[in-house]
Amino acid sequence: MADSYAVILAAGQGTRMKSKTHKVLHPLCGKPMIRHVTDSLKQTGVNRLFVVVGALADQVKQELGAEAEFIHQEQQLGTGHAVMQARSVLAGLAGYTLVCYGDTPLVSRDTYLGLLAAHEESGAAVTMLTALVPQPFGLGRIIRNDAGEILSIVEEKDATPEQKLIQEINPGLYCFTNSVLFSALDQLTNNNAQGEYYLTDIIGIIRRQGLKIASQTVSNADEILGVNDRVQLASLQTILQKQINERHMRNGVTLIDPQTTYIDVDVQIGSDTVVAPGVTLSGATAIGESCWIGSGTQINTSTVGDRVHIQSSIIMESAVADDVEIGPFAYLRPGCKISSGVKVGDFVELKNTSVGDGSKIPHLAYLGDADVGSNTNIGCGVVTANYDGFRKHRTVVGSGSFVGCNTNLIAPVTVGNEVYIATGSTITDDIPDGAFAIARQRQTIKENYVDKLKTRLREGDA
Repeated sequence: MADSYAVILAAGQGTRMKSKTHKVLHPLCGKPMIRHVTDSLKQTGVNRLFVVVGALADQVKQELGAEAEFIHQEQQLGTGHAVMQARSVLAGLAGYTLVCYGDTPLVSRDTYLGLLAAHEESGAAVTMLTALVPQPFGLGRIIRNDAGEILSIVEEKDATPEQKLIQEINPGLYCFTNSVLFSALDQLTNNNAQGEYYLTDIIGIIRRQGLKIASQTVSNADEILGVNDRVQLASLQTILQKQINERHMRNGVTLIDPQTTYIDVDVQIGSDTVVAPGVTLSGATAIGESCWIGSGTQINTSTVGDRVHIQSSIIMESAVADDVEIGPFAYLRPGCKISSGVKVGDFVELKNTSVGDGSKIPHLAYLGDADVGSNTNIGCGVVTANYDGFRKHRTVVGSGSFVGCNTNLIAPVTVGNEVYIATGSTITDDIPDGAFAIARQRQTIKENYVDKLKTRLREGDA
């Protein structure tokens, strides 16, 4: 195949989104819309990827960085004018150029590849993607002659009653032969009510030149849906989420209620894993085989091993090994590393903490900036006091140790291996291996003192 290039039109801010964020940067199943477009295009093997930017250009450039080359459209004077801005980088290159939009994120790699292949095979000056839709209101209609050749594109406002009955529409995705593209653009005019240069007018220009216009009809019309406001964004989210969920189910994952299961596009899930209703799996999350992900669980940009049981918990930017039990209502904040066979029970919060094989943190504990060895038991109510008001400090607890309920570990502190800490202790000093530690106020009992205490309290209240 000849060299190929892509131009993504993303100069308009998208005022109907009513947002300070550029329209193409609004997320769709875990990725900005424009990243869906660029990722699909990169998979086609295009030689260079150009993005036409204008309003809020810095936002788009910051998101894509070095993955694309940027072309500035200082004034937004229409889609044709936007493509004209690519003249300096494309006009002298042989090959083909795909022109597409940054707000049509569902177009697949296969559709782009199919358009490129159809264009090369046809030898046309331009190959258009078209779609058949049952309700084409508001969309540009494809006008063909009796031989089936494309004559022009007619917008809704300019269409006759007969033309409005046409269900074949123009999604705005084209593949041009470069040698034709800019010579045709030179003939574009802005003689219309909006005073803009429309890329759709180029079809009529190429037709009048006697050059061939080919077309490729997309098999799934949902692919070409665009986003102009948040209602349409939600509609595309529903479509893409359904596709993602079906892909996982066909790969051996059980989704008990797909309609209430939210999985981002880059999430990976192993076979025989069961996902309960109300689960959100986001970011670059990877879940192993034969797991149970219980209702209400949220996992973001984390790895989860095989045979892990998670119930109604939150896991953020952490790594969980095989055969781990988490929850209910556990919270793993970023930076946690949970080894095999660990139990992290109800109302346990961990932050930037590693836990060794087989250790147990059954309930109601907070461990922040801590390292726990293997086969250690952390009792109910244990807290690592890791922050002194200025800096964070680490707590280290060795292997085979027992930390009794309601123990405070005042960091920085190191607890050795095979250590036993008595319930209710406040540990401020390091504990060597094999030691027993108790650090609490000795209990005092004053017999027959309650009546006197009550009298003092009443008088104090008075």
